[in-house]
Amino acid sequence: MGDHEVLVRVNELVAKEHALEQRHVGTALSDEEAAELREIEVALDQCWDLLRQRRARRAAGGDPDDAEVRPASTVEGYRQ
Repeated sequence: MGDHEVLVRVNELVAKEHALEQRHVGTALSDEEAAELREIEVALDQCWDLLRQRRARRAAGGDPDDAEVRPASTVEGYRQ
């Protein structure tokens, strides 16, 4: 997945996130919706991580296509 495709995916996920949040302004999410929101957040973290990897590889003279989507457990571990 190239930079453009990653950014397209980010935009799709952000639109889903905002739509879900807008449907529930002032009300709580159901358990199912909260789980969906969490999945979206994790997918966004993975996309941003992939984009950072690609940019770092390119800046270091490497091949950005060698970057890979990291597991949720890895990218979620960055948030501390």
